[in-house]
Amino acid sequence: MASRPERPLVPESMVLRIAEIMARLPEALEENAWVGTRWRVGSATIAHVFGGEDQLFRITFRAEPDEVMAFEHLGAPYFRASWGANVVGMLLDDDTDWEELAELLTDSYCLQAPQRLAEQVARPA
Repeated sequence: MASRPERPLVPESMVLRIAEIMARLPEALEENAWVGTRWRVGSATIAHVFGGEDQLFRITFRAEPDEVMAFEHLGAPYFRASWGANVVGMLLDDDTDWEELAELLTDSYCLQAPQRLAEQVARPA
């Protein structure tokens, strides 16, 4: 029986950059996930960063239904997750646009957070 490749740990520098983005969002909490790190508001997951068996790093987050289709068709570094109707993601590497990721994570937060919290967040145009 062949062994499965190990999932790499997400570099601390990546986790810290994501944590910095999430720190701007009311009541967003960081926690260890089954693999990697996730951020939640209440019981709703905003984002989840992890290393894959292919040794690539990914972050998943929530998007509006029309954006899900767009991400699915854009191709790398974007992808549609195989679970959840509104779960999409992005490969993270040296070319990651962190400003764009901040906007995507802010949108994900606003979709997942209670309205009273989402209303406190300045969203990009």
